[in-house]
Amino acid sequence: MANHYDTGYKELLSYPEFVQQLIEGFAPPEIAELMDFNTLRLHSGNYITPLFEEKFEDLVWSVHVNWQGISQEVYLYLLLEFQSTVDRTMPIRLMHYVACFYDHLLKTKATTPSKGLPPIFPIVLYNGTERWTAKHDVYEMVQPEPPAFLQPYQPHLRYYLIDEGAYSGEELEQRHSALSGVFEIEKASVDHTSLQQAVDRIVGIIQNDANKERIDKILTRWLKRHLQQLNAGINLDQLHSLVEDKDMLAENLENWRQKERKEGRQEGRQEAELRALESKRNAARKLIALTEMNDQLIAEIEELPIEEVEKLRAETQH
Repeated sequence: MANHYDTGYKELLSYPEFVQQLIEGFAPPEIAELMDFNTLRLHSGNYITPLFEEKFEDLVWSVHVNWQGISQEVYLYLLLEFQSTVDRTMPIRLMHYVACFYDHLLKTKATTPSKGLPPIFPIVLYNGTERWTAKHDVYEMVQPEPPAFLQPYQPHLRYYLIDEGAYSGEELEQRHSALSGVFEIEKASVDHTSLQQAVDRIVGIIQNDANKERIDKILTRWLKRHLQQLNAGINLDQLHSLVEDKDMLAENLENWRQKERKEGRQEGRQEAELRALESKRNAARKLIALTEMNDQLIAEIEELPIEEVEKLRAETQH
């Protein structure tokens, strides 16, 4: 998963504010309301699997959960799945990753078999264009369903899916968070009107944030990377703040829109000219095949260079 999307999101979700916004805005409320987000702590997500010697670099946070008067530490395992297609082996991948993470905790002495393993909340954040259709629990992949006496012995691991593209613009606006604004910008892609509206909304969110300067720096850095990967072709060197430089950014986005519109018109003219040229060639081919006209006359009738007609005649004869 080494592309600019997961790199950008990995930076965002390395800040506790955005992890809190992810959980509060997109996870089940009955889970979010139990978490003490002041206890969020980032852990290393870099480790080697024992069997396959494969390195993982997912995001792992711990947070304290207050349940029935007892405070317990829970690990949030954030897997960033930013591929163009749905991976239907995701339940198996998650089962493997979680098992490897537990192995990592044991090897680093974060816990012991006698102390027990901490609970994990696995989350898959997905931003592909097609909607997610993979099973959410590895048990659901066991087909046909085993008989009752075997069911207790089958593997179970369920992950929670956040499918970014499944949320409408209205649903994202209802969340009033910087992260929902990021999702909205992602959905807008190169739709310039939607992109400008999403940027305006996120600027408003930043202005009302208690940590305005910090959030502004984080999101400005993310947006610059995002626009570069969209090949926006605009100068971002002077963009240091989405809030302070919002007018300059709006002007740059408008210039980008005008440039693409102009290039689109030029491409349209070029395509029309190519279609007209091919039409003349086809007419010339018919005259060559069906008449006794010489090349000079055909060239004059179809307004083609004589060399072009000679080439067409040679192709027809072969």
